[in-house]
Amino acid sequence: MRVKSEEILGRVLENNKVVAHFEWALQLCYEHKTMKIFIYMNQINIQYYKTKVGEFILGSFNSKLCMLDWRYRKMRTTIDNRIRNGLKAEYVENGDELIGEAIEQLDEFLRGDRRRFDIPLLMVGTEFQKSVWNALVKVPYGYTSTYLQLAENANNKKAVRAVASANGANAISLIIPCHRIIGSNGELVGYAGGLPVKKRLLELEKSGNEQYSFNW
Repeated sequence: MRVKSEEILGRVLENNKVVAHFEWALQLCYEHKTMKIFIYMNQINIQYYKTKVGEFILGSFNSKLCMLDWRYRKMRTTIDNRIRNGLKAEYVENGDELIGEAIEQLDEFLRGDRRRFDIPLLMVGTEFQKSVWNALVKVPYGYTSTYLQLAENANNKKAVRAVASANGANAISLIIPCHRIIGSNGELVGYAGGLPVKKRLLELEKSGNEQYSFNW
């Protein structure tokens, strides 16, 4: 669900009175003389961005990136609910400086001009999920790993399925490089952006310093 500024005003104004009836409002201030309304709320800024490999939804909260995800992935609703509930905030379609910087670095990555992202991250999930995502960040550019290897690194070989589930719940694609996870037999496994995109992302990283073209 997206909330725009005019929708917010519609929710809090009724007969020239302030009505605070939504959970995520922290403070409402009404100035009678100037008729100005100041609304302080927990807000997740989001922006949609199309690239050659697909359309992303980016989200920032408190000057940290909490989402760089595939807009039309199957788990869209589940992940959106997790982020909104975890941060006790609502989506507002509004770009900001951090999202702009993330988009610039994303473009550089997809051109083959960037190997590492330099963006402050905010992971929203369980402690176990965060541990898996932190392990994913350590998989180097141009290399791959497996669910089993990630589970072994966590000293829990039996957690392969849980690791796979956490990998699939990743909402900060590319920066947390779940595309670098393949099957133990070397085959590609599921990816939120689709297997054709995953294949091309791995080819991009293996191309070295040469500029890569996403030919479909």
